[in-house]
Amino acid sequence: MRTIGLFFLLIFFLSCTHIVPRLPLNKGKQIFLNSSARRNKQMLVNEERLLIKSAKQDSLLSYEKSESGYLFAFKQRATGNVQLPQKGDQIRFQYQIEDLEKNIIYDKEKLGLVNYSIDEEDLLPALREALKIMRPNEVAVFLFPSYLCYSYQGDGDKIGINQPLRFTIERLKNP
Repeated sequence: MRTIGLFFLLIFFLSCTHIVPRLPLNKGKQIFLNSSARRNKQMLVNEERLLIKSAKQDSLLSYEKSESGYLFAFKQRATGNVQLPQKGDQIRFQYQIEDLEKNIIYDKEKLGLVNYSIDEEDLLPALREALKIMRPNEVAVFLFPSYLCYSYQGDGDKIGINQPLRFTIERLKNP
């Protein structure tokens, strides 16, 4: 009886020395995520090329690249030493949306005047980014990649999916 107990105890300890790791049950999900990431990176590179091409065609303006990946150029700069808007500041602006070939999608009359409280209201990410670098009485042109605009959904009307856009924004005097 004692030898049988020692035999089972020996088998028990020897069987625990080699641990086999479990493999993922759903390999398809990882493959999908990797291919989606590759597709998005390629789309970003393509959109960046389109933005640079559009900026070069607009030779009257001198575009700069932002840290967020969009290009911008000022048509009209503010005079004086006016600070940039801070969180909670109330501002007023009007804007127009175009495709990268300067075809108007939505004009400023249709979009109307907009009152906005910086970083405290829901607004298109492109506009939130742009308004943070504009002072009153400035007019600027922004070339935005699709991820800052209407992304993979479009607007359901005139703006297509993954469409980079050109915004002309005029920041008016504070309300």
